[in-house]
Amino acid sequence: MARAATTSDAFNAVAEPRRREILDLLVRGELAVTDIVERLGVAQPLVSKHLRVLREVGLVEVRDDGRRRLYRLDAVPLKPIHDWVRGFEQLWSERFDRMDVVLEELMEAEKDDEQRDGNEPAQRDRDPAGRPEHRDHP
Repeated sequence: MARAATTSDAFNAVAEPRRREILDLLVRGELAVTDIVERLGVAQPLVSKHLRVLREVGLVEVRDDGRRRLYRLDAVPLKPIHDWVRGFEQLWSERFDRMDVVLEELMEAEKDDEQRDGNEPAQRDRDPAGRPEHRDHP
């Protein structure tokens, strides 16, 4: 049974890391295939294959400039991805807020430990009656 195409839309096209790298380059402006090949350090046929997929889903447009073909980003097909990811923003914000609380608690505990260690011996350095133990070595 033939495998179904996995690049029929922008979601699937950008799932491939190399295509995302190409989009990252094109977001800065128009580039020829040779420029993309040089910047990515991969073979020209591989870059051309990825550019073809990106063109098919509408993420990349091409124009001829003499003997060169220049590629540029068309970000409109990325909007559905943006809209979908945006739905997770609140979840991420809540988790980051919780992480901030935990980090603040850890920093406060560390500060308390440092103050205690600097001013009086820690509990582990006390005898059963709570008096500081005297040690001959550090």
